[in-house]
Amino acid sequence: MKTSITSESLSCGAPAQAAQAALAELPVRAGASLKPDHFQYILNHLPDIGFFEIHAENYLVDGGPFHHYLTRIRERYALSIHGVGLSIGGESPLDLQHLDRLADLIDRYAPAVFSEHLAWSGHAGFFLNDLLPLPYHRATLQRVCDHVDQVQNRLKRRLLLENPATYVEFSSSNITETDFIIEILQRTGCGLLLDINNVYVSSTNHIRDPRAYIDALPPGTVGQIHLAGFSQEQDGAGAPLLIDSHDAPVAAAVWDLYDYALCRFGPVPTLIERDGNIPPFEVLQAEVRLADERLNSDALRGRRS
Repeated sequence: MKTSITSESLSCGAPAQAAQAALAELPVRAGASLKPDHFQYILNHLPDIGFFEIHAENYLVDGGPFHHYLTRIRERYALSIHGVGLSIGGESPLDLQHLDRLADLIDRYAPAVFSEHLAWSGHAGFFLNDLLPLPYHRATLQRVCDHVDQVQNRLKRRLLLENPATYVEFSSSNITETDFIIEILQRTGCGLLLDINNVYVSSTNHIRDPRAYIDALPPGTVGQIHLAGFSQEQDGAGAPLLIDSHDAPVAAAVWDLYDYALCRFGPVPTLIERDGNIPPFEVLQAEVRLADERLNSDALRGRRS
């Protein structure tokens, strides 16, 4: 059953009304992951950047220095909140206490966007610190849709669901990943967080065409884009195995695929993700500027027209 989300239910109440109108939506610009290494630099220099994104699970407490800095940064910048622990693809029921804490966090900061992963990370009360793949067939499709409905109804907002980076596949899968995602979008009304790095990583690992993946997704469904770096290893057969590590600059091949995606979907708010080997903020901001240049390029407008 499709989630019933009205314009009234999308309101976040008093906290959202108190937020500055200019920060209520993500600007169609590039943003960056918000890391503690950069808190003070951001407040001292107020860099020209589209928005910041946090991992929700780092802020599911009532107080502390993270909230102190995020409150001050949120006063000046649009915010996206990205969850990594809901286990939307898991067989177990959603953790209602975790969902309640997410709702409190969203009420507190009124982010423009909340997103989660098409993956699972827990089972039978055990939490695994990973984002694991799921089989693509009718039973898991129904379960994921039920979980997305539950999340959207509890949070009273539209969820963006991120395509995964995968290293193995299930022999029981009988639906392509893109068809699986499209069916979720149609059934639940959620949007897509298109991770371009994940598309490239998974397509390389499974020997598929990443542009065909982009072509299979319908325009109008992508609410945000992620870009990140990957690391490379070898599988047991000696073939390249890419790892979605988020600890390196965006690769040239991922920038090229990003250009291709922009031509299909148009300018979309874009995040530069960095979770390891955190560089000085000026280095991260240089990558943000590269994404901004692509979002605003005359060449992009010309190709789309």
